[in-house]
Amino acid sequence: MKIRHIHLEETTSTNIYIKEVALAADEMVVVSTDWQTAGHGQGVNRWESERGKNLLFSLMARPSFVAVQQQFALSMAGALAIKDVLDRFTPDIRIKWPNDIYWRDRKISGTLIETSIAHGHIKDCVFGVGLNVNQTQFRSDAPNPISLAQIVGHEIDRQTLLNDILTAFDQYYRWIENGQYADLSACYHAALYRRKGFHTYRDTAT
Repeated sequence: MKIRHIHLEETTSTNIYIKEVALAADEMVVVSTDWQTAGHGQGVNRWESERGKNLLFSLMARPSFVAVQQQFALSMAGALAIKDVLDRFTPDIRIKWPNDIYWRDRKISGTLIETSIAHGHIKDCVFGVGLNVNQTQFRSDAPNPISLAQIVGHEIDRQTLLNDILTAFDQYYRWIENGQYADLSACYHAALYRRKGFHTYRDTAT
């Protein structure tokens, strides 16, 4: 499928901006930026990103062939696309349910997905992605951030990385179009963080 790319030096949020972009039925659109003034993650969390260092982008598609009951397939496709590309740089990349990307026990990417529904199917789907690429110092109180440059020891070309992620996503998107939900689910579950063994945890209960 054709993917149209819009790059902004600065914007409030790529998820906000992309919702105002006209989208043809036979295309997807991606909006990327060097800096977001109001970017955020799940809930009230903010995504820390140094200007011009990381990948901040939103991808919008109109997967009207996806029934509401199957919408998690889109989340799986997005997470697998990012994992597949990062696997080319380093081992130990895993998906932390539902769609965070981890290297060992440290978070390298997060995705915020927003969907709209019409007649029991997905009308629009927006993936807002923050991927730590070339940032080497993190100052927020996030407990475990890491970047690709910190892992591999050198900077990575962000545009090439984005192009590769979009190509990988298009592949998994075609799986969904073809009804390959079982294949997608098998790949996703095989990639899950801490899917084997016993792991301690602590809750917030007093």
